[in-house]
Amino acid sequence: MKTTPVLCVALASLQSLAAALTIAEINGNKFLSPYSGKSVTNVTGLVIAKGPSGIFIRSTTPDDDKATSESIYVYGTSVGANLAVGDVITLDGKVTEYRSNAAYIYLTEITSPKNVQVLSSGNTVTPLVIGKDTLSPPTVQYTSLDGGDIYGLPNGVANISVVNPVLDPTQYGLDFWESLSGELVTIKKPQAIKTPNKYGDTWVVGDWATTGRNKHSGLTMSDKDSNPEAIIIGTPLDGTKNPTTAKMGDEFEDITGVVQQVFGFYYILPLTAVKTTTFSSAAVPPTTFLSQGKCTAVTVGSYNVENLAPTSAHLPKVAAHIIDYLKTPDLMTTAVPTDDGVVSANATLTALVNSIKTLSGVTYSFADVDPPGGNIRQAYLYRPEVVSLYQPNQGGPNDATAVVPGKGNGKGLGGAPTLTFNPGRIEPANEAWKDSRKPLVAAWRAKGAKRPFYTVNVHWSSKGGGTSLHGDIRPPINGVVAGRIAQANVTGSFIAQILALDPTAKVIAAGDFNEFAFVQPMKTFSAVSKMVDLDEVTKIPIEERYT
Repeated sequence: MKTTPVLCVALASLQSLAAALTIAEINGNKFLSPYSGKSVTNVTGLVIAKGPSGIFIRSTTPDDDKATSESIYVYGTSVGANLAVGDVITLDGKVTEYRSNAAYIYLTEITSPKNVQVLSSGNTVTPLVIGKDTLSPPTVQYTSLDGGDIYGLPNGVANISVVNPVLDPTQYGLDFWESLSGELVTIKKPQAIKTPNKYGDTWVVGDWATTGRNKHSGLTMSDKDSNPEAIIIGTPLDGTKNPTTAKMGDEFEDITGVVQQVFGFYYILPLTAVKTTTFSSAAVPPTTFLSQGKCTAVTVGSYNVENLAPTSAHLPKVAAHIIDYLKTPDLMTTAVPTDDGVVSANATLTALVNSIKTLSGVTYSFADVDPPGGNIRQAYLYRPEVVSLYQPNQGGPNDATAVVPGKGNGKGLGGAPTLTFNPGRIEPANEAWKDSRKPLVAAWRAKGAKRPFYTVNVHWSSKGGGTSLHGDIRPPINGVVAGRIAQANVTGSFIAQILALDPTAKVIAAGDFNEFAFVQPMKTFSAVSKMVDLDEVTKIPIEERYT
């Protein structure tokens, strides 16, 4: 890193030590500035962009260290009033580390700017093309503090703000984006890898190397690879608005903007709104599995209808999805409906099956167990001409179903394990289910089949309380992970009981696990239950698996 004579002056005062530093020296080669909290004078930079609350300036004397950003954000609502992009200026101010939430990475900036002087105007401003004028983003690891796995346990064993590691932008994604903090960059051939949020913020990748690219033009996360090469395009600096209708796979004009830490993530704030050039046609196709009404080809679907009520405007759309995309499977696991304090879900389930019948002619029955309070629970839809509950015995909200050896009945069904309550809940009083939905288990008989099969419909605890993949806490907090591990053990142990009585039993576990297949709760569930991920069984390529 280039040094300046002022740093070599013996017996200099603290103020003079912090004077006339280059922007690279202010940023340093770590996440936090070595001059945080100190005043700086005579900082020289080229104005490369202006925002509503400040300006971005680039050093006129760059060093040759890839770890040190040559640009910085100058925060001040009036600092840019009399400045133009292309001005070379000097200013005094204070080096500040800012974040709006304790879980975020700090943004190094210069605050309280004063003594702003324009040295020249009309200078050319050239953005750095990512992957050409800069390194390419790393594709696997986020930071050295993750121990090689952002979902590794235990979570939260280190903080970037405490350790403040030296940046290695060749190996780690967060280090790469931090090394460009405040810099004006261009993404060539940007492509959306996710639908935007309601503000138009859109995850994209450019023409650099990626991992996990799938046929729908997204990036699929996998074990120990959660795609740090992706970046969010945020609110344009000129006040225009990004489109909110973009789809995964849409391609945009080249995007030019500044790298900034916003709301716990690294963003690129474009100079103006992004423009779509090519609209993706990579729509997800419907399933090809059609019910034949035979026990040799039972079709099963899963759909979390999330906050559905009998009067929901989107209820016909949900019904259409079940018809057009899932092809009215013989059996469906689902989770219903909105929590409105009404215990019974009969009205919602009846409205849904009636809508399906109106649109397709297929008649579903349903099965669920009312919770003791509230209204969010798992349920089954099934086509009674194809499958039916095996030895039904409706359980109550607090009834724990159990697996018991089957008894011969003279009809070829002897020996199959049965459930004391069918449908029933798995250990509803277990602490693992505190403030969470209890799994709904059922035994089924397909038309003409000699033995039953079993389903476990889950809705494990959500990731509430988790922290950003781009956040200060490393590895990031995987919200309620301990709760899901406990739920994995309870659910898995119940399934293991079925298989212990009948190693050839057919068991399906489906629903909303609220976890990635490669993270510990799912690994625990597989180990305890001896179940195998359907994607593994069917040998679907990793990049084509839904996560």
